[in-house]
Amino acid sequence: MKIHSLADVQTKNIGIDTQIWQFVVILKNACIGNNCNINCNCFIENDVIIGNNVTVKSGVQLWDGLRIEDNVFIGPNVTFTNDLVPRSKIYPKSFSQTIIKKGCSIGANSTIIAGITLGEMSFLGAGSVLTKSIAPYTVWYGNPAKHRGYITEDQVLLGLDLVDKKTKKKYFIENFKPIER
Repeated sequence: MKIHSLADVQTKNIGIDTQIWQFVVILKNACIGNNCNINCNCFIENDVIIGNNVTVKSGVQLWDGLRIEDNVFIGPNVTFTNDLVPRSKIYPKSFSQTIIKKGCSIGANSTIIAGITLGEMSFLGAGSVLTKSIAPYTVWYGNPAKHRGYITEDQVLLGLDLVDKKTKKKYFIENFKPIER
């Protein structure tokens, strides 16, 4: 584990080979897995669980109720919310839980509304506003984000017709995963 001298890390729950860069604040009850990279200028609250091999780029705040599974990429300045009706000095009894499933990628400057799930290996394009849960292996982008295609285990982007625009190969869905025909 490597913690930059200019970080304020209050938790002891950090896995091996995790790197935490300057100007990061992590509260005492947060849990961070192995081999993660928490870039500069991030804030992580108490009720946050981060899996293994997760990258959190600069300028991201991870609020109470966020669950991030293994191998997730969170781009720079992604915004999460945890309260659907925020008011100054009025707090809910519990915060909405947002779940980012294994292998998911979230593009820079996207906004994720509280209480939803991003399915396994799903892909959210930069600058998107996501207001509802999305299925595994799907590609979404826009404001509001709309379903625009699929992504394979090998990171091949497919249209809604399940065709690779570069190679013209046709795929089909099996157990939520796009599989080549």
